[in-house]
Amino acid sequence: MAGSHKEHSAVHPFTDPILAARLEAIKQLAGGFSERVAVVDRNFNVIYANELAWSEEPSLSSDHSAKCYEAFAHRADPCGTCPATNLYESPDVRSVACSSGGDGAACGMHQAFPLVASSGEVESVLVRFKAVPELGVPTSGGRMDVAGESKLGELIGSSQPMRDLLGMIRLVADSNATVLIQGESGTGKELVAKTIHRTSYRRGKPFVVVDCGSLPETLLESELFGHMKGSFTGAHATKRGLFEEADGGTIFLDEIADTTPTFQAKLLRVLQEGEIKRVGGNQSIKIDVRVISATNKDLVDLVKAKAFRQDLYYRLAVLPLYLPALRERREDIPLLVQHFVGVSCARHRQPIRHVLPEVMQALVRAPWPGNVRELQHYLERAVVTTTGPDLSCKDILTLGSEAAGHDLRTVARGAVQQAERAKIIQALQQAGGNRTKASKLLNISRASLYTKLRTYEIDGL
Repeated sequence: MAGSHKEHSAVHPFTDPILAARLEAIKQLAGGFSERVAVVDRNFNVIYANELAWSEEPSLSSDHSAKCYEAFAHRADPCGTCPATNLYESPDVRSVACSSGGDGAACGMHQAFPLVASSGEVESVLVRFKAVPELGVPTSGGRMDVAGESKLGELIGSSQPMRDLLGMIRLVADSNATVLIQGESGTGKELVAKTIHRTSYRRGKPFVVVDCGSLPETLLESELFGHMKGSFTGAHATKRGLFEEADGGTIFLDEIADTTPTFQAKLLRVLQEGEIKRVGGNQSIKIDVRVISATNKDLVDLVKAKAFRQDLYYRLAVLPLYLPALRERREDIPLLVQHFVGVSCARHRQPIRHVLPEVMQALVRAPWPGNVRELQHYLERAVVTTTGPDLSCKDILTLGSEAAGHDLRTVARGAVQQAERAKIIQALQQAGGNRTKASKLLNISRASLYTKLRTYEIDGL
């Protein structure tokens, strides 16, 4: 690497407006970043590379349009099989990784992500290279960029999908470009958005959350853009919209796929012009807001079905992120379990509980269709409705049988039983273990109490 070979751009810049916007966003943050990144087109031309991406002894002049295999692998010919080419052949592939051995690793590529043009075709890829072997280098967000780090803000995970996600969050945080977060319900899309905001230079400004799916079109427009007095029935005063409230900060548009075509057209204008108009008003108001959106639906499929505007999709997805389901990152479950159990014990003022090995194995194997949110609520319920220093397998599996069942009555009955068990334990604690006093507190007969103690296997306190 040499100082004379700083940020390198090929002589043929992007002419597609979406690709140009994505390249500009990458340039804004990658120049001073401690990670090696480059943008390469389908003909292996290096469109852009930050300074760290160049080798220590570059043989190419900075005004030359380099090939990636020349610049990064020191080869005269293309590598045998580059995994990045799969992104051009399979548009549905979200990213590819390079193995540590074989011909494909010659350039040091760690992962590649597709960059889609306004035509919907993958025209180039963003490449992340393996980390420079140097510890203690601060990132743009002021953190230490340590390999294998398992936490960023409130995001937890050491699996490969999560390490990739955390790396991309650090990469995109300080950009002003829009981010689209896609993932199943319960995976933590709002938490990712919040982490991006808190890692960025906008962290001291507002972070505003809007649930687009819960508001009708007219109300959503008024909430986001504001309205003038008398613009509609009930508009008794002029009101600032959430875009104005978020000025200088970040606005998170959750469930963006549930918006109407009319609203999508108005949102597109805001993204293009950087200004809003209040409902019933004619004056344009300039805003400085980072837009992050999220959906649990496949927007590409919705675009193909003409249920979502294509031009808006590419405006929202300048920097797309995919949040993996919990079943795709099972090795993170022990970390999440320890975290959620500790938080739940503190919240409910209970002594810290220990999770036995067989319990942890059962949790790791469970399907978790509701993802991280389901795991969190499940563990909180376990902490509240059980006693003792350990969360035993019996306690966990009793709760787990509810999640596994599809019968609504079974689920409801199980929840009632858990609540009843918790009430009995609470009454026994208040009565100092005296079952006669406990039965009076519960307003049931002593015989009924004894029956329930056997049913719920409560030995005594």
